Amino acid sequence: MAQVNLVAHTPLPRGLGPPVRKALRSLLIELGHGDKFLTVILTDDQEIRALKRQHWGEDAPTDVLSFPTYEPGDPFIPPHLGDIVISLDTARRQAAEQGHSLVQEVKVLAAHSLWHLLGHDHPSEAEWEGFRQVQARILEL
Repeated sequence: MAQVNLVAHTPLPRGLGPPVRKALRSLLIELGHGDKFLTVILTDDQEIRALKRQHWGEDAPTDVLSFPTYEPGDPFIPPHLGDIVISLDTARRQAAEQGHSLVQEVKVLAAHSLWHLLGHDHPSEAEWEGFRQVQARILEL
C-alpha cells in the first residue's frame, strides 16, 4: 500500500501532516504506484538553501526539491521513490501571495515533486501539462 513518511525538520503547523499524507497516498495510487513509498521532509529556507547549494550549486532558497532514489528511465523502479524536501518558509509566502492555505500550497509542491520523482521534467511549456494536472488533482483528494 502506498506510504508517505513525513519528517519535520521545523515545527509543523497543527493539522498540516494528515491531509498532505492522505492526498499524496491517494495520488500515488491513482498514478499506478500504490506499491511505492516516499519521504516528505518539511524544513525551513536555511536548510533547503544549503541543500540547493550542495546539490545544484545555487545559493538561494527554493520551495521544493526532489531527490529520486533511482535514475529516471531505469526499468526498475525501487519501492522507495525518493525524498521530497519542502521549505515551509517559502510555502507560507507563496500561499499568502496566491491567497490559499498552507495545506494547499504544500500539497501542490508535493505533487509537483512527486511528478519529478516519477521521471518527469519541465524544460518546455508542453511538458508542464503533466505537472499542472497532478497539481490540480491533488487538491481534489
